[in-house]
Amino acid sequence: MYEEQFIDANHVRLHVIFAGPQDGKPIILLHGFPEFWYGWRHQIEPLAAAGYRVIVPDQRGYNTSGKPSGVKHYHINQLTADIIGLIDHLEYEQVTIVGHDWGGVVAWQLISDYPKRFLKAVILNAPHLDALKRALMRNPIQFIKSWYIYVIQVPFLAEAMFRPFARWAMGTGNPGSFTAEDMARYEEVWALPGTVTSIFNWYRSAFREFMGDVSRAVIRLKSPWSLFETSLINVPTLILWGVQDVALTKQLAYDSAAACEEVMICLFEDGSHWLQHDKPQDVTRMILEFAGEEMDSIKSVK
Repeated sequence: MYEEQFIDANHVRLHVIFAGPQDGKPIILLHGFPEFWYGWRHQIEPLAAAGYRVIVPDQRGYNTSGKPSGVKHYHINQLTADIIGLIDHLEYEQVTIVGHDWGGVVAWQLISDYPKRFLKAVILNAPHLDALKRALMRNPIQFIKSWYIYVIQVPFLAEAMFRPFARWAMGTGNPGSFTAEDMARYEEVWALPGTVTSIFNWYRSAFREFMGDVSRAVIRLKSPWSLFETSLINVPTLILWGVQDVALTKQLAYDSAAACEEVMICLFEDGSHWLQHDKPQDVTRMILEFAGEEMDSIKSVK
C-alpha cells in the first residue's frame, strides 16, 4: 500500500512514505526517538482506508533521510522548517499534524510558530519544549526522570551506550508492543552510518539552547523560567498521554495544554511512553474521531 519518495525540503533530503488517496485530506505523522516512519505502522493503513492522504517522513538524521553534520543543524527551528518545506513541496495550504515523542515536540513548535498551516494537532507523550524547560527547573521529579538527556551530552560515551539505552527505553512499553521482528527493523536502521550521532544531536542542540538561555538570564539577574513562557496556541489540539511513561510526568501534558485555546487531554492509565504501540486501535480511533469532529465540540482542559 505504501508509496516512497525522497523530497528535498529546507536543504535536506527527506525519505517519505505515503499512503491513501492522493486527493485525500493530508495528515502528517511525525515519529520520535529512536524510531522512523515504521513507528506509525499501526496507524498508516487505517488512516489511509478512511480516506486520508497519509504522509510519514523520516525526520532529519533518521533512516535514509539526510544527516547534516554538526549539532547546529538539529535546532528546533531547523526541524520545523523541514516539515514546512515538505508541506510547501506537496503544495498543501493546511494539514493535520500528529506527533509522538520528539515528533510531538516538533508538532508543538509547528502549531506555535505556523498556526495557519495546521487544521488540527494530535500529540502523543510529548511536551511543548518550553513546558519541558520550565519543568527541568521547577520539578525535581522531572529533572530526575530526564537523566538520559544529561548523559547524551557526553560525546562518544553516549554513542557507545546507544543500543542498550534504546533497547531499554523501548522495553518500557507494554508487553508485546514491540516484537522481535520490529526490533530487528529498528536495529537495521540504527546501523546506518551517522544515524546515532544525528539522533543524539536533537537532544544536544535543545540542551545547549536551554543552558544558554538560563546562563543569559542569570547574568542579567532575571528569572530563567520567565524565558520559557509559551505563546498562545489557537490550533485545536488533542493530547494523548500514557501515564506509565518512565521519562515524562503527566503534569507535562497539563503544562503544555495550558497554552492552548482549544484542547482535549486523554490519559491512558495503563499506557506507556510508546502509546501508539501499546494502544494502536484506541490511538487510531481517537485520531480519526478528532480529525473529523467539529471544532465546537473541543473543550478546554487546564
